[in-house]
Amino acid sequence: MNAIDALRQDGADRFDPVRFHYIEVLAQRAGTHQGRVRHILDGKLAEAVLALRQRVEQARSDAQMNSVAGSDPAAHPETLGDLVRRMAQQTPEKVDHPWNTAMAPRVELKSVRYFRNTWSRLSAEKQVVQALGQAPKNAGPINSHVVALRSLALMRDISPDYLNRFMSYVDTLMCLDQGDKAPLPAAKPPRTAKAVKK
Repeated sequence: MNAIDALRQDGADRFDPVRFHYIEVLAQRAGTHQGRVRHILDGKLAEAVLALRQRVEQARSDAQMNSVAGSDPAAHPETLGDLVRRMAQQTPEKVDHPWNTAMAPRVELKSVRYFRNTWSRLSAEKQVVQALGQAPKNAGPINSHVVALRSLALMRDISPDYLNRFMSYVDTLMCLDQGDKAPLPAAKPPRTAKAVKK
């Protein structure tokens, strides 16, 4: 009887069918390879079988402890904190499984970061070009609109990254300003007392 059959006989296929299926597939894959690859897959298979066997045995011993504790009301956790601590000790993250590493939070890909930065830089550049195209034609040199557009053009030439951050800051302020300008509900005119007829 091999290790997978022993696990099936212990009820591991019903206890954790997903991980049991993972072990079966890993065993099939190991059977199709030779040499160093076979050795690596056999090592992973042995770790997975051992981890699942330990989980099944732990669950079995916990069930026995719970059945013994069920007859003694004083053995139940009295507070919610005790229950949370006990549940935290039994989470599968405590066991070092090779498949738990796949559930770890993933780091952002460099290509995603590159495309996001490029897209935001192009968007800021487009907004500056549009703003410069709408500049007043015959404004004086100290016109506030012209001064603001000149500073944006200088920012674009000197530090495009700073321009990108500045534009996101301005966009946020504009959104907040539009939220402030939302129309208030119309107030009802005060009622006037009707003249009493004599």
